[in-house]
Amino acid sequence: MSSEPIPLDKALASFDALWSPRIVTRVNDYDVRVAKVEGEHVWHVHDDTDEFFLVLDGELHIALREPDGERTVLLPRGTVFTVARGTEHKPCAPSGATILMFEPTGTLTVGDRHHEVPSHVDATTGHALNLG
Repeated sequence: MSSEPIPLDKALASFDALWSPRIVTRVNDYDVRVAKVEGEHVWHVHDDTDEFFLVLDGELHIALREPDGERTVLLPRGTVFTVARGTEHKPCAPSGATILMFEPTGTLTVGDRHHEVPSHVDATTGHALNLG
């Protein structure tokens, strides 16, 4: 990780892939990731960790399957939301968005339990940021 400040606009300009987060920095055992998102992700769940979202630009929708039923949370630019561990969720950005996520290093972008992963979804634990 860099020992210098990292401009988020420069980090986001360094890649085009959707749903393919880049690791901007690490804080203890957590990754700080940025991603460009558009369209739908996949229904998934993280059994052992919460998932933090900050919308940097655009609007993110997160569908949630909770004990009382399904609901969708709308996150405009500048809002944060945490999906509680064990909650099945499906992020979606109909018009595109850029987001920042804070999650334990090694957390899969498709969670611990999911069905098929579409070819456009990068099912990794995040990619190193290359500001070269």
